[in-house]
Amino acid sequence: MTNADLIALAAEMTRHSYAPYSHFHVGAALLCRDGRVWTGCNIENAAFGPTVCAERVAFFSAIRDGARDFERIAVVGGEEGRITSFTYPCGVCRQVMREFCGDDFAVIVSDGKEIREIALGDLLPHSFSPADLAR
Repeated sequence: MTNADLIALAAEMTRHSYAPYSHFHVGAALLCRDGRVWTGCNIENAAFGPTVCAERVAFFSAIRDGARDFERIAVVGGEEGRITSFTYPCGVCRQVMREFCGDDFAVIVSDGKEIREIALGDLLPHSFSPADLAR
């Protein structure tokens, strides 16, 4: 699966987003090394704290299904679902990714024209991981 294929799946998920407060719709598509893909969309809540990001929906769905060997994730978002700028994962999502992925895990983003790829280690340098608890 190409990065463009993942971006297209993530963009499709923005249509399923529930974002009545921010109106910022986000979609994600998570690729496992065995070729399986899980998708997610952001789901807002009036209390804000229970809001969950698209990336975590995709990760938690994959983990629920027993997946653990992740290759890359595509993330797109924008006002009313219009993808016009790069949308990078929030800090909480970066930490969830770090729980299950190494520094080389690829995060793919797009502004609707250009596709960029960045390593998780560059998005979350000096991160806290399960290895830190084993010391």
